[in-house]
Amino acid sequence: MIKKILLGAFCTAQFSLAYAIEKPALMLNTVHVSNDIQPFQKVPKTVIIKTKKFKIRIDKQPNGKYLYQSWAANARITSKPSMIISDGELIPDGSGGNYYFNFVNEGHTYQVWRNYLTDSASKAPYTLTVNDENDHEIVRQDAYVVKQ
Repeated sequence: MIKKILLGAFCTAQFSLAYAIEKPALMLNTVHVSNDIQPFQKVPKTVIIKTKKFKIRIDKQPNGKYLYQSWAANARITSKPSMIISDGELIPDGSGGNYYFNFVNEGHTYQVWRNYLTDSASKAPYTLTVNDENDHEIVRQDAYVVKQ
């Protein structure tokens, strides 16, 4: 009787140990995503946002970089953009889901921030910031999604 109990305990311990060894490998495969963006943080291939003064379209290019196009707020997107910046990058910001697109044009840095985690429920989903050559902020405008 004691042999059966010990054999049962030994088998249970072996199965538990085998499962404990395999589980972390499975977890690593499901969590890893390129660009260090977690699976719940889907970055759209195209997003169109609108601020008080601008309409902005950001597209993912085949080379993995991003394209920034902007128009005046009252202009149609089918018209010629007033500004086009290529070779933008997606930069994760922390582990909570926020990220931003970074573009550089003639010394100015254009950043479009995606605000998943904020300190206010009324915070806009995107924020546009523009910094000059000396890294002084010259534009900061909240933006709302027109099309995603």
